[in-house]
Amino acid sequence: MWAFSGCEVGEYKTRMGLDDIRIRIYIYTDLVVKGLIAILIAMNLTQGVALAVTTLVMAFAQTYPTEYAGCYERAVDRMKKILVDRDYSADYVYYKVPIPWLQVKLLRLMQYYPPPENSNLLQDLNNLLQVIINNSQDTPKNVQHNNAQNAVLFEAINLAIHLDSNSQICMQAAVLLGRYISSKETNVRYLGLETMAHLAACADSLEPIKKHQETIIQSLRDKDISVRRRGLDLLYSMCDMTNSKTIVSELLRYLHIADYALREEMVLKIAILTEKFATEYSWYVDIILQLISSAGDHVGEEVWYRVVQIVTNNEDLQEYAAKTVLNYLKSPQYNETMVKVGGYILGEFGHLIANMPGCSPIEQFNSVHAKFGLCSLQTRALLLSTYVKFINLFPEIKAEILTVFNQYRHVLDAELQQRACEYIAIATMPTDNMLQTLCEEMPPFPERESTLLLKLNEKQNDTEDKRTWYPGGKDANVERQEALKQIGQRQNLADSFSNQTTVIVPSAPPMPEEGPVLSGRELQGLNLHDSFGNMVLTPGYDKWYNKLQYLSEGVLYEDANIQIGVKSEYHGHLGRLALYYGNKTQATFTNFIAQIENIAALKIMNPQPPTQTVGPMTQVQQLLNVECNDFFREAPSLRVAFSSSTTESQSILLKLPLVLTKFSEPIPNMDDASFFNRWKQIGGPPRETQVVFHAANPIDLAFVKNMLAGYRFGLLEGVDRNAANMVAASVVHAGNAGKVGALIRLEPNVDQQMYRLTIRTTSEVVSEQLRVLLERALTYEA
Repeated sequence: MWAFSGCEVGEYKTRMGLDDIRIRIYIYTDLVVKGLIAILIAMNLTQGVALAVTTLVMAFAQTYPTEYAGCYERAVDRMKKILVDRDYSADYVYYKVPIPWLQVKLLRLMQYYPPPENSNLLQDLNNLLQVIINNSQDTPKNVQHNNAQNAVLFEAINLAIHLDSNSQICMQAAVLLGRYISSKETNVRYLGLETMAHLAACADSLEPIKKHQETIIQSLRDKDISVRRRGLDLLYSMCDMTNSKTIVSELLRYLHIADYALREEMVLKIAILTEKFATEYSWYVDIILQLISSAGDHVGEEVWYRVVQIVTNNEDLQEYAAKTVLNYLKSPQYNETMVKVGGYILGEFGHLIANMPGCSPIEQFNSVHAKFGLCSLQTRALLLSTYVKFINLFPEIKAEILTVFNQYRHVLDAELQQRACEYIAIATMPTDNMLQTLCEEMPPFPERESTLLLKLNEKQNDTEDKRTWYPGGKDANVERQEALKQIGQRQNLADSFSNQTTVIVPSAPPMPEEGPVLSGRELQGLNLHDSFGNMVLTPGYDKWYNKLQYLSEGVLYEDANIQIGVKSEYHGHLGRLALYYGNKTQATFTNFIAQIENIAALKIMNPQPPTQTVGPMTQVQQLLNVECNDFFREAPSLRVAFSSSTTESQSILLKLPLVLTKFSEPIPNMDDASFFNRWKQIGGPPRETQVVFHAANPIDLAFVKNMLAGYRFGLLEGVDRNAANMVAASVVHAGNAGKVGALIRLEPNVDQQMYRLTIRTTSEVVSEQLRVLLERALTYEA
């Protein structure tokens, strides 16, 4: 597509070509120009071309981190040339700072990868960071020098935090940052607050940051809104049990005068901090209701939903919450979110305060109903439900509430009319049985991830350059750290793919399984072709093949002469298998052949075929590297043939246990709201497939769960109300074909010995193939 040569084209054309590639990345998102980066970086590049190459690599590395992991060491080498060897042209020195743009990009690039395991490389990197910090102590000559110097310094500090937030370099950086957040220059204050928030989000100890708490609080009143945002991020990240009340109080005080653009984010962060660090029920209720009262329309529904959930789940909180919210409702100030919270809490727990002064049933009703006419139709519908609960709790005010229901029996809004008609019919029945059943106290909500965090995460979407950390302390960055670990694991796996001498040594030789073993005589002279000349699979292979679909190692085939075992590991769309061929006889196998069928969707690489002779009572191995590039249905075949002095020529044809789920990554954590939201987004057929079938063996729920986990699904506990049902999720990786999210729901009926299996994915092909695999596994007679 593009070709460059340092000998044939000038620097200008080379840089233009690189920029063209970078633009095309965003037009063709699946485009990977393999080999181009390695060639360009290997060249003796000028500084300008090196800058363009780094920009291009950064764009690729964010999407294909494993493929471009080799750039890490090259980035360190390039930094060493600039800072230590001083190998650069004077044309690229910007106000005494050598190539600051390239330094910043290289430092940023290295943050997309986990810290290097090579101790020498890590030491070189720490030395370079120390050089940058030392250079920053030079007094800037002018604004341009100051800006260039600070750009490199702050990116270096970010990389130091990424490598080890408790290092000596980070301790030095904390002292420098404390000076920068008090700077008179707006840009320096902004960068100082942002970098300190990064340190707070990763460091084990917040004490060095707490020393500057007053200065950080003052940043909320900075004249520049971008500085105020970074101050908010930093306070959110540095909050802990010791300073939470101070920080939350300051944020509430600032909320009254905060910019409208900041208020919704502030509400979410105040609510999260209040819930996370509350040690007293009364403090939580006071802060949250004060927040709802102050923020008004900036309080999203997820905030008051979460309040209701916490109050419902904590019995000690209910009485105080009911009394406090009633006091807010009595005030003349109108706040619709407060009305919603009050309506729900009083409808559920108003009876707990009915005997207190000023909290009688009629006073509760009047306080709520005084705001009724000002509310939206949706809120009025909620309050009608509160009123019917009042009738059940307080029969003495039934007449007043029935009057309201009668008024709304003939309104134009269908929802209000239906509720009013139904509630008045239930309330006027001869007995209260139906009313009491309808108004039973709500059970506790299932524990799940806070929807506030999910909402906040939606607001922190990546821009062109992906975020390498998120505000909110170490807890908020756990997922990011896990992603970095996976990149490291995949890089190790990719390195092992490129090393053909690497050998997987099994913990123990494959052991024979119980059950009948096919004798050599039964297979001698067996014609493996049908009448049409097609190859026929060896009889009896399927009992091992089916098990290995959800196991990572075991016996693939065994008879009186040979045992074939397999051991495997998978990461994303890459896999590695080791096949073991064991000679069980006293004779040597000769003319030994093991051939693997290639299918279009799988790239199977066989670095070193097994030897043609296998000694008696010994085994040989064959390593396979597998790359999944598309979704597939049929597993590839393995043909083994050999002869010996005691047996005639023997041929065996098997299926390798390479099925689509091997290239899945389980999703272990997802709450019920997220699961069913995605379930609805995918929709029904053809992306949904469902089947009902009888179990071939007695249903063992523990075994079925283990089997689903073996198929690389993440089991989601507590999502389905029926504990016997199994809900799971995964992401299928298929290289160039992309990734497909998969959701399954398996409903076993132990009494009838039946299953109902429902699968939804974003691909019709994947949905159908997952159904075939799971149904076959559950109906195979062991």
